[in-house]
Amino acid sequence: MRTKIFLFILLSTVFATYAQQDAQFTQYMYNTININPAYAGSRGALSIFALHRTQWVGLDGAPVTNTASINTPLNDSNLGLGVTFINDKIGPTNENTVSADLSYSIQTSPNYKLSVGVKGTLNIFNLDITKLNPEVSFPLDPSMQNINNVVTPNIGSGIYLHSDKAYFGLSVPNFIESTRYDDNEVKISKEKINYYFIAGYVFDLNTEIKFKPALLSKLIIGTPLQVDVSGNFMFSEKLTVGLAYRWSAALSAMIGFQVSDGMYIGYGYDRETTKLRNYNSGSHEIFLRYEIFKNNDKIITPRFF
Repeated sequence: MRTKIFLFILLSTVFATYAQQDAQFTQYMYNTININPAYAGSRGALSIFALHRTQWVGLDGAPVTNTASINTPLNDSNLGLGVTFINDKIGPTNENTVSADLSYSIQTSPNYKLSVGVKGTLNIFNLDITKLNPEVSFPLDPSMQNINNVVTPNIGSGIYLHSDKAYFGLSVPNFIESTRYDDNEVKISKEKINYYFIAGYVFDLNTEIKFKPALLSKLIIGTPLQVDVSGNFMFSEKLTVGLAYRWSAALSAMIGFQVSDGMYIGYGYDRETTKLRNYNSGSHEIFLRYEIFKNNDKIITPRFF
């Protein structure tokens, strides 16, 4: 029983600290399909994306996240399709998530399209208790076992209003609240419903410089509202630099480069603004996006989002 109490305290601390529930990304504006299935196919290209994030470097058991996705419009229809894989490691836990997204778009005005999407997800959860190293040793409770490949399904949906200059989105990636660990005495890591709102607009400051402010807000019932605000400048359709602020959490710097018409690379660095900054050297995020444009005449310049 004492071992269970210790495990509860340790993992509760880990997951309370990592209270965002869903994997967190600083450069979410390039990775929108993770949180909103209506984004699938909206770029008008076969879009391949890969990202690696190392959070709170120097802190034992800190989150490490890898994600890869592909999404595309389906021929000349109004449909879009996407597939996403996420691996999220936090302390003794390891989660793999596979999602499939389907969207449908309609032209609401000469400049705007409205897309609606649905998401189906499988989460595979693992807990390795051998990775727990308490400073005070307790005899191992015989009933305490590793958790291997616990699969939980989920569904989500979203809407996405977008043009070449602006976007607005509302989404709930997971409607089902599922408990990752439950032995009738202790419950840990309950996946709560995450509500997202995103928005962004591109201003042409002159022929060479664009500025895009963006917003992401996330609501989880029972936790404070999370708000991310960012501003990015794009120079000559090639170089992008910007700053972001996660309210009462972190300050971030971002840089990206359009290597070719199809390839874009980006890097982000977070520095905590809470007391947690005393125990880590920050968070690093790097991504690569590669796109194949099927209708080159429709893609005149690289999209800013």
